[in-house]
Parts: sequence; structure tokens; C-alpha cells
Amino acid sequence: MSADHGRRRFGHLLAAAALGGGALPVTASAAPAGRKAMRLIKPRRLQPGDLVGLIAPGGHTNDAALAQAIANIESLGLRVRLGDNIHYVYGNYAGTVEQRLADLHAMFLDPEIKAVWAVRGGSGCISLLEHIDYRLIRAHPKVLIGYSDITCLHLALLKQVGLVTFHGPVATSTFSDYSVEQMRNVLMAPQPNYTIAMSTENPPPRTVHGGVATGRLIGGNLSLVSALAGTPYAADFKDAILYLEEVNEEPYRIDRMMTQLQLSQGYRHAAAVVLGIFENCEGVDGESALSLEDTVNQHLLPLPRPAVAGYSFGHIRHQFTLPVGLRARLDTEQQTLTLLESAVS
Repeated sequence: MSADHGRRRFGHLLAAAALGGGALPVTASAAPAGRKAMRLIKPRRLQPGDLVGLIAPGGHTNDAALAQAIANIESLGLRVRLGDNIHYVYGNYAGTVEQRLADLHAMFLDPEIKAVWAVRGGSGCISLLEHIDYRLIRAHPKVLIGYSDITCLHLALLKQVGLVTFHGPVATSTFSDYSVEQMRNVLMAPQPNYTIAMSTENPPPRTVHGGVATGRLIGGNLSLVSALAGTPYAADFKDAILYLEEVNEEPYRIDRMMTQLQLSQGYRHAAAVVLGIFENCEGVDGESALSLEDTVNQHLLPLPRPAVAGYSFGHIRHQFTLPVGLRARLDTEQQTLTLLESAVS
């Protein structure tokens, strides 16, 4: 599991990972106008004993966090291999773009690795997007799991590859019985129709507009979804169940990011809007400002679509796992999301 062992193991693999001469490849990423929807690629389901590649594609990590991540993954009956460059620090990033990209490519290329798990979010994933070898990933589809800054990878891989990835706990998350049950049911014991009920450990959700809606699950962290607006990797709201979550942002910043998405695409084009738990986003006490609820209502109340807030995902312990791009049904009366097909093959 050491870096030296990993370098010997991956040396010959990296030579084939389109990183020739140390230069960062820039792929032709933009989808042609009018292109038909890409067929989804489902990764193979995880099984006990599978080997998981642990990477840090965004923020840097440390030995204590890595020990927690390894323990978490092993508690699921899986094995762990560290990325070669996971110990590097470059500013607030886990190494340079080249180093983080090399680990991402190597894990997808290695046939022994069955899933790629982000140790944390942080920031920096957006810098990888124009350099990813999407053909390599299309040829070697695998489970990719994480949330927060990993939103960038989820949306890019869906848009450029059609790969179903998983908005779920990062490897250093504090697992709960609820979060583990949701991960297992989605990644290891899939069902043709799986209904996700909200965790009773979280504050109760609220319904802004009731109803039932069906569409592909698209979204992630609000900061990153808004940052990707207008790029070749932007989330496509049309007929989607758009899900958004955020942490540590004041309501005026939430308003700005949600307005950016309204101006760039418009929530009316989505089949439904589902907000997770916006942790620590209530603003500063005593300041003259709209509350988080008032801010959200400005965007959700005008919609002629089902819209809810406070569902069990986000920067929280008791979170469910969302397969990005998969068709699902939202039922606001039952406060459930139902996956309408298996997310893994």
C-alpha cells in the first residue's frame, strides 16, 4: 500500500495513460450541437474483496485522514490501494494537476482496481477536466464515488463518457448505518426499483411544490454546478431531477449561484428540483439578510414543477448515494426517490 510499491505497480500502466512527455493532454471535449443523448455506461457492481483505488483529485490529505479512509473502505469488506501521488501537497491541492491526473488515469486503467474512491473533496477537480483521457475511461468504466468538489468529475464523466458515477460519501466521511445501507444497496446489492427513504436522523424535509416527477438525476454541489455553467461539462437540466447541496455559504451567495443557474439554463426546464441539506448556510446572526429558506423560496416558489428541500444528501453524516445520470422518480408526498433501474451491471 506504500507509494513505492504503487510506483512499481503502475509504472508500465502510466506509460499508456496518454501523458506522453509529461505534457497535459487537452481532449476535444465539447459535444457537437444537436448530438443525441449518450447511452449510459454502468460500471460493474462491487463485491466483497474487491480492490478500491483511493485518490485525492482535489484537496490535499494527511496520514490520519488516509487511515480513516482505509478503515472505512475495509469496513465494507473491500480492499484498498493508494494512488501513487496521494501524499503530495501543492498549495491547498493534493499535488499538481499532472500528479492528480496521473492517479485518476492509473486507477481506471489498472484491471485489478474495481472502484475509484475520492478521499475528500476540497477544491481543484475542475482543473483536471480538460486534460482527462475520456477515451481511456470509456474503455475501462468503473465505480467512482465522492461528493462536494467531486461534482466536477461526476458531471464531466457523464457528459463526455456517459458513465454512471456516484454522488455519495467521500472515503473520509463519518459513516452511519444509514449511509452504509444506502451505499450497499446501490453499489453492491442493486435492485431494479430501489426506493430511497429519507433518514430520520436529519431535520424533516419540506415540500415547496408537491407532485411526482421522473427524470435523470443531475446535479451535485451548488458551487461546482454553477461554476461549470457555460462550459462543455455543464449539467443539462432538461427533463432532469436536478439535485443541489451546499455547505458553509451565506444566503446571499446561495442566491447568486442559484441565479446564475437560472440565467444559464432555467429551473423550469427541469422535471423537478431537489435540494439537500445546506449545512451551515443560515448566515450570520444579527445581520440584515434573507434567511436560507427565504432565499431558496425565491427560486423554487415560481416553478410549475415539484420542488423540495432538506433531502438526505449533502455535507452530512446520514446521506444517501445518488447514481448520477440514472432515471429516478421523485414522490414529494411520500418523500422518496426511487431509482428506476439498477445503477451497476
